Amino acid sequence: MKAIVITQPGAPEVLQIEERPTPACLPDEVLVKVAAAGVNRPDVSQRKGHYPPPPGASPDIPGLEIAGTIIETGANVTRWKVGDKVCALVTGGGYAEYCSVPAGQCLLIPGNLSFVEAASLPETFFTVWSNVFDRGKLQAGETLLVHGGSSGIGVAAIQMAKAMGATVYVTAGSDEKCKFCEDLGAAKAINYEIENFEEEIRQLTNGKGVDVILDMIGGDYTVPNIRCLAFDGRLVLINMMMGKDVKLDLSLIMTKRLTITGSTLRARDTAFKAAIAQSLEENIWPLLASGKIKAIINATFPFEKAAEAHALMESSTHIGKIVLEV
Repeated sequence: MKAIVITQPGAPEVLQIEERPTPACLPDEVLVKVAAAGVNRPDVSQRKGHYPPPPGASPDIPGLEIAGTIIETGANVTRWKVGDKVCALVTGGGYAEYCSVPAGQCLLIPGNLSFVEAASLPETFFTVWSNVFDRGKLQAGETLLVHGGSSGIGVAAIQMAKAMGATVYVTAGSDEKCKFCEDLGAAKAINYEIENFEEEIRQLTNGKGVDVILDMIGGDYTVPNIRCLAFDGRLVLINMMMGKDVKLDLSLIMTKRLTITGSTLRARDTAFKAAIAQSLEENIWPLLASGKIKAIINATFPFEKAAEAHALMESSTHIGKIVLEV
């Protein structure tokens, strides 16, 4: 098969097409002929040499989400059959013509979605569900602040949280991005280039603060995040783009009874990811099928132009997801 390979750590140009063996289909897996693969920031980190894949994952073929057609099923697989059109979360190897996937990490593609749209869903939707709803315990009637509202994670979080009955605030880096987020369902988008998000949240919530914050920034955002939280608030960290080291006032955490948590998804086991898939199938997939939640695609690139897709991801000028068509 053809695959996009990280030939060495470096700039986007290190991504090159190479011939690789088609992966085997193990007893609990399905083999998918890939039609489209989502591009995500962890792919960029892996390409740069900063995010080594977990044991068992492809060491040099990136890609954490795919959509395509099942062409083979393992001996223990009962739910799926050859010909089923699925999207799936994978631990790596998605930038390829074929990808083997644990059966529990697959989801049937809603009939109203294309392969490209479906490929944009798993990484962000699994991440948002696990962190906002499982770890952050967001409930209907509560408030959520999402940093990076126009990112793939952001556009998923806005739609999912609003659909589940929460009020969503976001930060974004331009008026255009802010307008997009508000059109998508955010109650307020804060342009962090010209506004102070802490002051804005204080005004928007009448001084109460928000119940949950989903943060991929870290660093200097951490202290104002804590000040932005309501009593019994939850800060959920999924990245640290501005750094990992911070100085905190522990008394504020104690006084406000705050929870600070976070996670990475890629290294979690198959059973954990399968449980998220089941939650998405029950709670979110019907909303995709009805059109209440949409796949937000910024750009698609031919398979051989993966380097250009990575360059766009690193520019942070995109709104929504970037997808490779295989």
